[in-house]
Amino acid sequence: MASSSSSWTAEESKAFERALAVYDKDTPDRWHKVARATGGGKTPEEVKKQYKLLVKDVKNIESGQVPFPNYTTIDTD
Repeated sequence: MASSSSSWTAEESKAFERALAVYDKDTPDRWHKVARATGGGKTPEEVKKQYKLLVKDVKNIESGQVPFPNYTTIDTD
């Protein structure tokens, strides 16, 4: 059963990131190979869409459009 592009498990996301590190932009049939390595029945089109979303997110973070979370510290004394 093919998985929806809008729902990615943590395992699929991690496998997707690893596959991107292995298959760079010069790899022949890159999106087919990334889809196969990602698992979950993702299609080449789904992984390419996920990649475009990732690039957009990184650009937003780098441009300062995404605020840093307000972490609270825990006093361990």
